[in-house]
Amino acid sequence: MKKEKEQKQEQHDNENNKAKFDGRLLLVTTLLISICSIIYELIISAISSYLQGDSVLQFSITIGLYMSAMGIGSYLSKYIKEKLFNKFIFIEMSIGILGGFSSLILFLTNIYTEIYILIMYTLIILIGIFVGLEIPILTRVIESNESNVRKNLANIFTFDYIGGLIGSILFPILLFPNLGFITTALLVGTINVAAALLIVLKYRNYIEKCKLVRSMVIVLFIIMIVFLCTGNMITKNIEQGLYRDDIILSRQTAYQKIIMTKHKDDTRLFLDGNLQFSSSDEYRYHEALVHIPMMYANSHNRVLILGGGDGLAARELLKYNDINEIVLVDIDKDMTDLCTQDRQIADLNENSLKNEKVKVINQDGYMYVKENKEKFDVIIIDLPDPNNESLNKLYTNVFYNYIKANLTDDGVMVTQSTSPYYARKSFWCINKTIKTQFNNVIPYHIQVPSFGEWGFNLAFNGNNQLKDLSVETQYLDKSNIQALFVFGKDESIDLNTVNENDMFKPSLIMYYNEEVQNW
Repeated sequence: MKKEKEQKQEQHDNENNKAKFDGRLLLVTTLLISICSIIYELIISAISSYLQGDSVLQFSITIGLYMSAMGIGSYLSKYIKEKLFNKFIFIEMSIGILGGFSSLILFLTNIYTEIYILIMYTLIILIGIFVGLEIPILTRVIESNESNVRKNLANIFTFDYIGGLIGSILFPILLFPNLGFITTALLVGTINVAAALLIVLKYRNYIEKCKLVRSMVIVLFIIMIVFLCTGNMITKNIEQGLYRDDIILSRQTAYQKIIMTKHKDDTRLFLDGNLQFSSSDEYRYHEALVHIPMMYANSHNRVLILGGGDGLAARELLKYNDINEIVLVDIDKDMTDLCTQDRQIADLNENSLKNEKVKVINQDGYMYVKENKEKFDVIIIDLPDPNNESLNKLYTNVFYNYIKANLTDDGVMVTQSTSPYYARKSFWCINKTIKTQFNNVIPYHIQVPSFGEWGFNLAFNGNNQLKDLSVETQYLDKSNIQALFVFGKDESIDLNTVNENDMFKPSLIMYYNEEVQNW
């Protein structure tokens, strides 16, 4: 009888405890967990794409490993049978540390070691396992303290899915453009630790050795805040390690990371880590890019530049008095603004972007040529290398079909085409792709000391002939122009060994990412 009364009393006490238990904060925690976990996944994928190239591969591997690791974590959760609140807090702290310092670890690994891939995989797997542990343990916490289990389970998964959506929107639109990789990761890691601290404060009666646990979380929270506050300084120091010369400007735009370095009289501009120009020899590149198509063109009335936000191609074009209008289309307004306002770059481009003949349009080049109805006599394509899917579409047969539609009947186009020496398959893939749309395609190349051997493909459908150079230049003259059209054996290729770059089967990315590994 006594034992029966004790059981009833225990049951009554459990029911009272469940009635008193407030799980709303845990639901908010679920939302934060989901936001943080998806952001970690995006950060690691984006950094690996930035440092290693081949964004499809990096995102695919990250997602695959992450989901598998979460499955492992969920499986392992069944072996955690007691002290659930303590275990949950430990997991939150672990995720905060690993995720918060993930960007820092990856960049330092890339600079100082040769084991980047191993460290990246390890980080993905560890974070994935801990994230996989969270929801099952949180579910059991609520199940053991709430009477309406079905309702709360539904709420947990609802908040989890909503958090994934919020995180996937916040990262590309708000966090990354404004904070960059390192500060974003530290901020999100701090949010994880803050969630653990809130749980300690709210549910202290359910936590064993609560004072010790609280002290540990507070210390970790303070550490994360310190690193967060110094995030910009850390970023600058790490960025400097990625570049040979002193960084004099660092700016993250909505589209790319702009870095400008300086050593003595040599100013260099990098976009997403790739050299855009060196002031010591950029004239070689831009003279070859601009003057060769202008020598083939029968008219110079209207010229379109796609890319070329640095204004250097526009500078060369402005040497022609018979040009009435230059339309420069560059997607990144921050880039064109910088190259208009920065004194060093503006001096280099001779204030070309302020010239009344130059009309700057900040729009995606693909959409511009797709929608434009006005014809151009010359189109100059000065875009970054095709190292991701968004750039790849600007080297496809469909894109070159739009380019042809934007040209006059005897108009001429030219595109930078990577290096015929370092990226031979990529160069000739571009050449073969252009040939699907134009009757006459002429490849040529030039030696640029800061770039190495660099190539271009010129195309037209008329009977255009190469004319004499009619403007002042620093490198090109009658004696060396013909040499630009001669390729050595180690720069040529059998076109039957490469595929054209189709919009729906992007061969160029495969060639480029394969070749850039040995660049």
